Amino acid sequence: MRASRFFISTLKEAPSDAEIISHKLMLRAGMIKRLGSGIYTYMPMGLRVIRKVEAIVREEMNRGGAVELLMPVVQPAELWQETGRWDKMGPELMRVKDRHGRDYAIQPTSEEVITDMVRTEIKSYRQLPINFYHIQTKFRDERRPRFGLMRGREFTMKDAYSFDRDVEGMQRSYEVMYDAYVRIFDRFGLQFRAVAADNGAIGGSGSHEFHVIADTGEDALVYCPTSGYAANMEAAEAVALTAMRGAAAQALNKTPTPGKSKCEDVAALLGLPLSQTVKSIVLTVEKEEKGLINKEVWLLLLRGDHELNEVKVNKVPGLGNYRFATEAEIVEWFGTPPGYLGPIGTRKPVKVVADRTVANMSDFVCGANEADYHYTGANWERDIPEPIVADIRNVVSGDPSPDGQGTLAIQRGIEVGHVFQLGTRYSQDMKATYLDENGKPQLMQMGCYGIGITRILGAAIEQNFDDKGIIWPVAIAPFEVVLCPMGYDRSEAVKAETDKLYAALQAAGVDAVVDDRGERPGVMFADWELIGVPHRIVIGDRGLKDGTLEYQGRRDAAATAVPLAQMVDFVKGKLKA
Repeated sequence: MRASRFFISTLKEAPSDAEIISHKLMLRAGMIKRLGSGIYTYMPMGLRVIRKVEAIVREEMNRGGAVELLMPVVQPAELWQETGRWDKMGPELMRVKDRHGRDYAIQPTSEEVITDMVRTEIKSYRQLPINFYHIQTKFRDERRPRFGLMRGREFTMKDAYSFDRDVEGMQRSYEVMYDAYVRIFDRFGLQFRAVAADNGAIGGSGSHEFHVIADTGEDALVYCPTSGYAANMEAAEAVALTAMRGAAAQALNKTPTPGKSKCEDVAALLGLPLSQTVKSIVLTVEKEEKGLINKEVWLLLLRGDHELNEVKVNKVPGLGNYRFATEAEIVEWFGTPPGYLGPIGTRKPVKVVADRTVANMSDFVCGANEADYHYTGANWERDIPEPIVADIRNVVSGDPSPDGQGTLAIQRGIEVGHVFQLGTRYSQDMKATYLDENGKPQLMQMGCYGIGITRILGAAIEQNFDDKGIIWPVAIAPFEVVLCPMGYDRSEAVKAETDKLYAALQAAGVDAVVDDRGERPGVMFADWELIGVPHRIVIGDRGLKDGTLEYQGRRDAAATAVPLAQMVDFVKGKLKA
């Protein structure tokens, strides 16, 4: 590729609405151009990266036995209505009508369409297992599109769907795809971590997320450095921090705490550690019975230095459709506004859920359900009936690992892939069955596997950049090597050697670009450092007189002189490394 025949459009400054580094650098490097809110044109430089990402994904999906097809972007509403997701998805699902008034969805995902296709095509157990995938445009009408390709509305995604005869088969297919994902991210050249995850709106049973490690990541990843345990914060199990509850050693006292409504302030006033306090969170569940709405109020108890995990709360039996209580409801049930709430002496009966750690505490401090007062020396059984015990908190760094093999650490990550064991979540709703060996219909067991193709670009940049610009891993860089001739249009020797080296690199299978635009060296170097090409070769009259060329890796602090005749082998060695 010659730069004069390509399209290079770099900017010195990023637009003011670009918030994170990947968004700024992709705009400055001319890789994307904003068309509308959360919608971008992939410019030629960015598209080259996307195509390399897609090629690696295709190779590993094919190696894993998946079969490529292509499903439509626009999908009939009837399919989404079969699974109940037409209403459940909410405003993120873009709904449109055709000229006949029929409803359609602009696909955010393709579970319904692939299940519809398979239920018409797969009839016998002899046709299973099967795994279909496609790489296709998706659209999700995000409330607040931001961060460029990291949280856009239109994006490109690879999604695959496996169909098996039984649970064991589904689990085998899941393992094959999990291994394929590990190979994919290894080949990308990115630091990543696979973590156990919550299935969320997709449904099903087990799942894992694949995260690119980056300090700017939105997600907290929990892992044990001395074992294989890893989960995202939503799914990470929090064990009780004390194995057994101690015996009560203090009397229950109603203690004045004027103006102290936060656990931190109460602990400081009483001269106690924050870990001796318990905070209260009030939830409401509304149930319709015989045409009437009945309210059920729940009190959740956490240690003062812990935070609520809302995903875990949603899994507590009876709390599947909870909401946070209003202040009016809190006053009605507890007799006081928030800040002094607790499980002792509520005005109306409430259901009490204690986190595992709180359930093993003794002599703790909690609200007295009266403004400016807290109880000290509170104990279960003696002062408070035994609660419902559940894991409802976020883990913190230093917590014991659930596998008992060390303590937990936390790092930030960007989710770029997710694999799910769906089971019969969609096959049951859509009656996707096959005939077994006895001629009896059986529901197919499904798996689902997604990778955010365009999101990979943003994640890779968040992990690999410096003050000069992007630093692409070789496997997904727009070009592997850039040749920067000094005076290409003025020196016959420089032009001849540049063309000769370019031809030799091409013959060796190296993806190289020649910057023949005639730019000054400073401008030329700045452009390619911003774009992030990992290897640079400078050809100049001075070096040619000594029989050398100048090589510099994108992360190198200084250039290296390499003999002219050795440069191709030198570059090939660098690319292999």
